[in-house]
Amino acid sequence: MIKVGITGGIGSGKTTVCKVFELLGIPVFYSDEESKQLLYNDLGLSGKITKAFGNAVIGDLGKVDRKKLGILVFNDKEKLQQLNAILHPAVAIRFDEWVQQNSHHKYILKEAAILFESGANKQVDTVITVTAPIALKIKRAIHRDNLTSEQVEQRMKNQLSDEEKIKLSEFVIYNDEEQLIIPQVLKIHSLLTNKK
Repeated sequence: MIKVGITGGIGSGKTTVCKVFELLGIPVFYSDEESKQLLYNDLGLSGKITKAFGNAVIGDLGKVDRKKLGILVFNDKEKLQQLNAILHPAVAIRFDEWVQQNSHHKYILKEAAILFESGANKQVDTVITVTAPIALKIKRAIHRDNLTSEQVEQRMKNQLSDEEKIKLSEFVIYNDEEQLIIPQVLKIHSLLTNKK
């Protein structure tokens, strides 16, 4: 089985691309969704985060509040690295378990916005980068996440540029609202399905 990483900066549209792969029957591991579940359900993990960042990150329900945590770490590179050092190993373990459950597929996708930055690219055999023009990414992220353009740009600063990601990737999907996504996905699907 081929393990494929799929990445792209905030607002690139990688979730949309992943949904197309899912329509083709390809399982997708959504790293951000898994980290949310772990934060919410893994008491040991949330305990480590509370110990590292204090009670200010705890929400009304007594659990780690991702918004509060995000405000704290996205403007501070050291705190972001500290959070990633706690969170990413737990997500990596969960991914390994998930891979075992889906090992009968020809290939699977691991979606992660910070695939390279987190070192998660070491868990996959090849990478697809989804890219879009910066102005379009900002517009999408503002609309989807209810963020200001400053907040989006701040998050972009914590991610590798598309140019850097493309250099490290075998495949690229252009989600620029000019080129059709489905033919690009089908071409990659065909290549991965027929890979020896």
